[in-house]
Amino acid sequence: MRSSSSGIIAAVRDLLSDLRWRGVIYDLTEGAGDFLKSDRSPVYAGFDPTGPSLHVGHLLPIITLIRFAMYGFKPIFVVGGGTGLIGDPSGKEKERPLLSEEEIERNVRSITEQIGRIVEGRLEDYIVVNNAEWLKPLGFIEFLRDVGKHFTVNYMLQKESVRNRLGREGGISFTEFTYMLLQAYDFLQLYDRYGCRVQIGGSDQWGNITAGIELIRRVRGERAYGLVLPLLTTSSGKKFGKTEAGTSVWLDPERTTPYRFYQFWINTDDRDVIRYLKLFTFLSPDEIEELGRSLEEHPERREPHRRLAVEMTRLVHGEEGLRRALRATEVLFGGSLEGLTAGELLDIFSEVPSAEVPAEEMREGIPVVEFLVRGGLAPSKGEAKRLIKGGGVYINNVRVEGLGRRITLEDTIDGKVVVLRRGKKHYRIVKVV
Repeated sequence: MRSSSSGIIAAVRDLLSDLRWRGVIYDLTEGAGDFLKSDRSPVYAGFDPTGPSLHVGHLLPIITLIRFAMYGFKPIFVVGGGTGLIGDPSGKEKERPLLSEEEIERNVRSITEQIGRIVEGRLEDYIVVNNAEWLKPLGFIEFLRDVGKHFTVNYMLQKESVRNRLGREGGISFTEFTYMLLQAYDFLQLYDRYGCRVQIGGSDQWGNITAGIELIRRVRGERAYGLVLPLLTTSSGKKFGKTEAGTSVWLDPERTTPYRFYQFWINTDDRDVIRYLKLFTFLSPDEIEELGRSLEEHPERREPHRRLAVEMTRLVHGEEGLRRALRATEVLFGGSLEGLTAGELLDIFSEVPSAEVPAEEMREGIPVVEFLVRGGLAPSKGEAKRLIKGGGVYINNVRVEGLGRRITLEDTIDGKVVVLRRGKKHYRIVKVV
C-alpha cells in the first residue's frame, strides 16, 4: 500500500468524505451512506471480458475498490466469464457481437492478470473471481424459478438500459434483456459466499445494481447497497480514455506501450488534471492542493501533469514500465537510445515522417551525406554537408562528426531502425527493409 494512504485517511477521516472530496460518488442507493459508516462488508465491482484488455476507463472502479480496502473493506474483483457470454446492454445503442467461449476464456485470463498486476503490492487481502463458476452450471429452469420469478417484466422495462434500447431500431434481444438478472444473481452469490453487501460500478450500472439489491432482499430478506461512479468526460466534452487520434488507451503494454500510456496522462488538459489527480491517484489532499497551486502560479511547469503521468504509469506498468516510459520521453529531447528496442522507437516516433532503405545497401554501407538525403533530413547533399559541418546532425541521437562516415547495419537499432535528428527536435526515421 502506498505511503500516502495514511495521509489521506488522516486528512478526510472516513471513506465517504474521501470519495466525495475526490468526486468519485455519482449516486448511492438508499441507506448506503449510513451502512458504509458502520459496517465493513466486502464490496465488489464487475469487469466483463469483452476484449483482451481493460482500458483506462476501467481504472476508476479498480482504484475505488483499492480505496475501500484502505478503509478496511475486502474488495472483490469479479471477471465476467459468464456474463461476458451474454453482453451488457447498458450504455450500448445496439447489441454486441457474441464472442466464442474460447475468446472469453482468453480475455478472462488476460484481464485477471492485469488486475493482479495493479492490485498486488497494494493490497494484502483481496479476491478475484470468475462468475462463470456459478453461472455456467446454472440450469435454465433453475434460473427461471430461483431468479426470474422475483422480477416482473414491468420492473425490468423501467430500467434505463432496457428503455433506451426499446426505443431504437432492432430493440433488445431476450438474451440481453435477461442480463440484469444474471448480474443480480452475481450479487446474490457474492452475498452467500463472502457476505458481500455492496456493489460499485459506473452510473450506467444503476439498474443492474438495484436488481441485485432487490434479489437479495426477496430471497434472503437482507439489505444490500450500491454506489455508482461518474461516467467521465473531458472538459472538452469527449469521452474519457481516448487519444487525440480516437484510439483507446489500453492497460495491456502490447496494445498501448508504457510510453504512450505516460503520454496520454501527461497530455491531460489543464482543466482536467487536478480532477484526475483526485480520481485516479492515491496522493493526499494536501499534495493535490499543492499541485493545484503550482498549476495556477506556474502553469508552464506542468508539474501536476508530470505527477499524474508518473503515478498512473507506475500503478499500471510498475517501476520498470515507468522507467522505460521516462527513457522514451527523454529520447524526444535528445537522450540516449541505449536499451530501447526498434519497436519502442517506432512507437515513440510513430508520427515522425519515415523512409525505407534496403538492408542489402546497408550491408555495404551508405555515405552519410546520401543517407541524410534519402532519409528526408536534408533536401540535398549540399545542405546535408552544411548541416554536418555545423554540428547539427545526429544519428541515433549521437552527433555526426565527419563527412566521410558510412552508415551500415551496425548503426541500426535491432537491424531495423535508424533515428535521424537535425537540431533539437527535427526527426526522421529510416526503416531498414
